[in-house]
Amino acid sequence: MKLVKSIYRIAGLFVGVLLISSCSNYDPVPVSKCAEVVSHAAKVLGDFAPSHSEMMEECKKATDKERGCVMAATKKGKIAQCW
Repeated sequence: MKLVKSIYRIAGLFVGVLLISSCSNYDPVPVSKCAEVVSHAAKVLGDFAPSHSEMMEECKKATDKERGCVMAATKKGKIAQCW
């Protein structure tokens, strides 16, 4: 029973940290800068990056804040939190 409670506490802490880190405010990036956003995302994602056309389509659908989040990301996991 103690083990289960400990696991729940650790999981709760982990979720809390994720929520706090994903709720940061980023400088908005307009849709006109999608080429830069896609280029940056491709560098960060490396071999895991989708095709250029897919990323451009997603970029155009994204909000200014989501694009700002991608531009601020320096790791794959951070980009995943932007959506």
